[in-house]
Amino acid sequence: MDRTSLEKIAVSIRSLSIDAINMANSGHPGLPMGAAELAAYLYGVEMNYDAQDPSWINRDRFVLSAGHGSMLLYSILHMAGFGLTIDDIKSFRQVGSKCPGHPEYGVTPGIETTTGPLGQGIANAVGLAIGERMMAAKFNKPEARVFDHYTYTLVGDGCLMEGVASEACSLAGHLGLGKLIAYYDDNSITIDGSTGIAFSEDVGKRFEAYGWQVLRGDMYDFDGLASLTAQAKAETKKPSLIILKSLIGKGSPAKQGTAGAHGAPLGEEEAAKAKTLLGIPVDAPFYVAPEAYAFFEKRRKELKAAKADWQTGLERWGKANPELSEELSAWFFNRTQGELDLPAFAKGEKIATRNASGKCIMAVAKAWPNLVGGSADLTGPNVTQLPANASGLPLDFTADNPGGRYIRFGVREHGMAAIANGLALYGGLRPFVATFLVFADYLRPSLRLAALMKLPVVYILTHDSIYIGEDGPTHEPVETLSSLRTIPGLSVVRPADAEETAVAWRMAMEKTDGPTALILSRQNLAVLEKD
Repeated sequence: MDRTSLEKIAVSIRSLSIDAINMANSGHPGLPMGAAELAAYLYGVEMNYDAQDPSWINRDRFVLSAGHGSMLLYSILHMAGFGLTIDDIKSFRQVGSKCPGHPEYGVTPGIETTTGPLGQGIANAVGLAIGERMMAAKFNKPEARVFDHYTYTLVGDGCLMEGVASEACSLAGHLGLGKLIAYYDDNSITIDGSTGIAFSEDVGKRFEAYGWQVLRGDMYDFDGLASLTAQAKAETKKPSLIILKSLIGKGSPAKQGTAGAHGAPLGEEEAAKAKTLLGIPVDAPFYVAPEAYAFFEKRRKELKAAKADWQTGLERWGKANPELSEELSAWFFNRTQGELDLPAFAKGEKIATRNASGKCIMAVAKAWPNLVGGSADLTGPNVTQLPANASGLPLDFTADNPGGRYIRFGVREHGMAAIANGLALYGGLRPFVATFLVFADYLRPSLRLAALMKLPVVYILTHDSIYIGEDGPTHEPVETLSSLRTIPGLSVVRPADAEETAVAWRMAMEKTDGPTALILSRQNLAVLEKD
């Protein structure tokens, strides 16, 4: 390990972050300055990626769950060669910039998901890790392991306070996602001050209870990072949480270790003092150490050679498995594998649209074998049961059955929707989720992010309107439909009968540039006469 170069990369992350945030007069220097060594280590040593092909299907994924620290990502992506220029970094937080205030999927090369709302990123990472297990189970053969990579995420105190993170991490432990590694930036600081004013639990014990391996170390020890990550990889049956003690705003003489470093520029005077302390030339704005550029130039060649070896294996695999190769292509390009044979319904037939949807999802699942998902403990009421696997494998995705396609999310609506976003981001999979319409309020932040990212997630939302009846007002979604229709980019379809339900499913599966919400009834509705 070239520790000298890694130290230069970490210093350069701090340099770029200080100057970009000062120039924007807005931003969060604390995390980039406090976690620079981790980014240097991951991109400089641990991760497998291709900066010229950021969507390579077998890349390691890195999710910055604490998205406010976005300059950490932009700095390392610039040095690693992802096509971000110094001019892009100078436009940090400006309209139209490739470096927006929080990471945005589809805007910046190398960004795996949109983060900023805390907790969403680690939940997305759970979805990405599930995606890797599903795709590996389906496509890996002795000729080549087409999918064989890790999902890494950096979380902060705020992420781990959020309920969505708890829901997703609980499920991750239950599913034994051994290729998910989370680094916890344990700096004990939030916006209001010390975490101790509101957050005193033992996070490590909580995650051990979830079924995670918990490790501890120092954010600034490169050898320690390597050892801890190796231990995480050696544990194949549990996800790993690596708790790293850190110093928020490290290098700022007056602000490091304080809430003042979290979300405000250092200012010119403090920036100059920090640069002096860190050994950064004060008269060279947006300084990057030459050793950092030289290191990554060499690193790109090494990564290119590794990818070439994988490509050779893929070609060998394709020749040995031509039908599977064609199926892989179909999964990534949203092609059906067989005709979509949706059910027909007779005029006057009375059937609840949730039950009509249940018949439709059987047909959709046969045409799209990559349709995956499940319900928040409402499989029967939502009518989301999928047909048996043609391979004979059990249907449920579990720790022991990665070839399953039905996910038992449990009563975790918010986590379910965030995990589905990760599945959609992974590529090759078409996720759906289901719950009662009234509980769309429990998953709305993740649904909104799906719309922002234009992810084709299907939401099956049953038990529409006051016709829930005896369940009472707590379960009657009187205002919910209107509120969903205000979300830009979300297609909301409320079929009037079973025939329209079938058309709604076709529309949902043909749509690839955003999510669709299917609003379905519990009560029977007569099939209407159509013009």
